[in-house]
Amino acid sequence: MKTEYEKVLQKQLQTLETRGILKGKENVITGIKPAAAGFGPRYFLAGHGDRPFLLLNSNSYLGLSLDQAVITAEEEAARKFGCGPGGVRFISGTFQTHIDLEERLAVFHSRQAGMIFSAAYAAVMGVLPPLITKETVVLSDELNHNCIINAIRLSRPAAKEIYNHLQLDDLERKLQFHAGRARRVVLVTDGIFSMRGDHGPLDKIAAIAEKYDSDFPEGILTVADDSHGVGVFGRNGRGTEEYTGGRVDVLVATLGKALGVNGGYVVASRTVIDYLRESAPFYIYSNPITPAEAAAALKALEIVDSPKGLALLERVRFLTRRFEKGLQAAGFEFIAGEHPIVPLMIRNTEKTAGLVRFLLEHGVLATGIKFPVVPEGDEEVRFQVSANHTEKDIDYVLELLTAWKK
Repeated sequence: MKTEYEKVLQKQLQTLETRGILKGKENVITGIKPAAAGFGPRYFLAGHGDRPFLLLNSNSYLGLSLDQAVITAEEEAARKFGCGPGGVRFISGTFQTHIDLEERLAVFHSRQAGMIFSAAYAAVMGVLPPLITKETVVLSDELNHNCIINAIRLSRPAAKEIYNHLQLDDLERKLQFHAGRARRVVLVTDGIFSMRGDHGPLDKIAAIAEKYDSDFPEGILTVADDSHGVGVFGRNGRGTEEYTGGRVDVLVATLGKALGVNGGYVVASRTVIDYLRESAPFYIYSNPITPAEAAAALKALEIVDSPKGLALLERVRFLTRRFEKGLQAAGFEFIAGEHPIVPLMIRNTEKTAGLVRFLLEHGVLATGIKFPVVPEGDEEVRFQVSANHTEKDIDYVLELLTAWKK
């Protein structure tokens, strides 16, 4: 017999299912089939026998999670340092690979210092609250990631303003309203917005912050979470800052998407990083990534900064253009852009779910984004192109989509 609290939890699960936002059973990957015969890697799922699946919903944009050099770096470090850090950083959990990675990340982003976290979500949750005081006004884009939303809630600022997505006139009006009413402003945005693949105009945001900085005694602090941008966006993979020519005061990103490993990080001035090491609970009280993961991330950064990395960037851009041109030729509505996130706009919850099922039945994994996660009428299937994909992979998916449409 269920206890009373379990009955309440079961009712809440049923409510999520009724609303169409229950995530439900997860796909469990049991193995990987290497690329062959002109097709990219295929994945085997629990419950589907030996049937292979094409992943079009992976964040590993450059395919580095399967790169042999990255794998070898992690294996060698694991043999040298063991499998886990064995403690939090300030006790006994800091290894040389952690220090090397933080220094390399700072150089990669032209910052004075860097600091790694167990995940990018933990990084945002750890970074924002210490920088937001009870005399701080926070301004946040309406489509910012869940981690930013929850970090602001945890922070309890003097005021929180949500500006319309990418509408800088609205942002500026809200800054003008709070001029002289707070000591500090924290202006936070995603770099790449993961649901749409569009990006924050960091150059214009930085200019607005400079324009109004003197209206607040402690100035305006700009923060960006560019987890989907770093490694795969911008001419050399430096992310949204490189693409826009803008620069924020505090940049948060991940090691677990384009870099193909695990963990999160922040880069900023030396003073900000020193302060966060003493004040960010998600850093102080959590184990870091393993020394082996840090070594793998170092190797991934080395690859991104090499001719091989530039070739991978060009590869994923070529495949993204091929996919978008195919969608356009078939008469689909999609949000075009240079980022390998390609949202196919279905604008109907049932049709979105139906397309995801159709693709699964034909060996393709894609993500359906439905109401109420997005506004009614904005339902989409989100595709994510990787450098591990091939022309045959892209063309196969386009054939499937055309058949579904007919």
